[in-house]
Amino acid sequence: MNAAELMARCLENEGVRYVFGVPGEENLDLLEALHDSSIPFITTRHEQGAAFMANVWGRLTGEAGVCLSTLGPGATNLITGVADAQVDRAPLVAITGQVGLERMHKESHQYRDLVQIFAPVTKWNTQIKRASTVPEAVRKAFKVAQMEKPGATHLDFPEDVAQEKVEGVPLRRQQPYPPEATEAQIQRAVRILSEAKAPIVLAGNGVTRGRASEALRRFARKLNIPVAQTFMGKGVIPSSDPHSLLTVGLQARDYISCGFERADVVVAVGYDLVEYAPAFWNPDRDKVIIHIDRNPAEVDAAYIVAVGVVGDIALALEALADRVPPREDNPILVLHETLREELDVLKDDPGFPLKPQRIVHTLRDVLGPEDLVISDVGAHKIWLARMYPCEAPNTCIISNGFSAMGIGLPGAIAAKLRYPERRVVAAVGDGGFLMAVQELETAVRLQTPIVVLIFNDGGYGLIGWKQQMAYGREHDVAFGNPDFAALARAFGCEGIRIQAADELLPALKEALTRPRPVVIDCPVDYKENLRLTEKLGRLVCPI
Repeated sequence: MNAAELMARCLENEGVRYVFGVPGEENLDLLEALHDSSIPFITTRHEQGAAFMANVWGRLTGEAGVCLSTLGPGATNLITGVADAQVDRAPLVAITGQVGLERMHKESHQYRDLVQIFAPVTKWNTQIKRASTVPEAVRKAFKVAQMEKPGATHLDFPEDVAQEKVEGVPLRRQQPYPPEATEAQIQRAVRILSEAKAPIVLAGNGVTRGRASEALRRFARKLNIPVAQTFMGKGVIPSSDPHSLLTVGLQARDYISCGFERADVVVAVGYDLVEYAPAFWNPDRDKVIIHIDRNPAEVDAAYIVAVGVVGDIALALEALADRVPPREDNPILVLHETLREELDVLKDDPGFPLKPQRIVHTLRDVLGPEDLVISDVGAHKIWLARMYPCEAPNTCIISNGFSAMGIGLPGAIAAKLRYPERRVVAAVGDGGFLMAVQELETAVRLQTPIVVLIFNDGGYGLIGWKQQMAYGREHDVAFGNPDFAALARAFGCEGIRIQAADELLPALKEALTRPRPVVIDCPVDYKENLRLTEKLGRLVCPI
């Protein structure tokens, strides 16, 4: 066999279900090998879409998603999706075609040093220079991508190496087991929690990755400690649970901020600083912090920990739940009802364009607890993160590390491929949608019946919101849009434009029954953005 065929066998050995990408001259041998393998190659309409699909696949499964491009511009088109996976902690392996080794010492058509280009956005990368090293390179790429904290790796595969004859077999799959926290760490955390007057939990996506949701719920319920979740940690404790404080992440003082202000101890569980900087919830640097994660704490002036409980998150939480005396009450818990009441604000508002609160509430009404929302990035992301309640982890996927626009539509395709039995909605802004609109053809070709819900305000609404807060005006954010419903039909989807507030609910219900992709164009009134800012500016804490 040749090295490309050996690589295909190695990918099979890693359990790869799909490879997403765009064909090119320098990856022809690998494409041939994949065609004869058990792994379908999903042809996308842009390499960025392929990287986003691999990204969301990795986020949902914990197994590295794989994307493939040719050299040069094909490879650089992958960068945004690869960087997003790296910062959002989604395991991903990117493979790029490359010129032959004999051309790399001189100026050559489309040649760039891709190892150097990908180095800043990956955990590890390498160029395969000998066919015999393929099994080791592939195994290392997957092992590193999937290790905590997961992220992106990259293999550069020159075309002449891909053609080399080789003998070899894939290496046995191995991933390190997370260590257990030391007894000394557990004892120090027990002592701090036992003496705490008003502790609070800050839970991040590491809880989901560590499969520690059930342990966290038991911990919170037994010790009567409220849990605030980051955008990417949504669902680690059900929103309906009285110990849930819903989602934290606004860069403004919210009701959840009242909980952190009142807290004397913050238990940060699977928390990632890239989502929500400690300065927002510990501005005076006076909180006693217990850090529970697979990795030691990052260095931050507002995140100096009293004890780091480093190891398996679920085991650590179970040990603490067993040893810390239960408390009768916690003054922060009263915030749960206040936050739940906020979810019903403007849910029936008849105004048109629709209030973002009504759109989010309607979306929640039509979807089941295991159905999936894949959010793009923009003003709608803030409303979804804040007001879309989740009962299970990984049911509302939000990019909040790198926060790359364009992830929603391709991410929803990957989610539907992974969970064909679940209903999947891509919640997108009009700006982000047009950054990935070409993947509608991919969705139609793959027969993935997703629903794309467009929050249409004719501009970059989140930036306009920031401009209004900073300077009292907005500019350079408005743009024109096509007829989205007609555009959807041109791609072979169904297209619907909402023209009154009461049309959204039946349109969503009908769209979710259709056997092909449906695009719903929903005008949104983002004057609510500034109203929210004004409301939070007048906020009086109820505790």
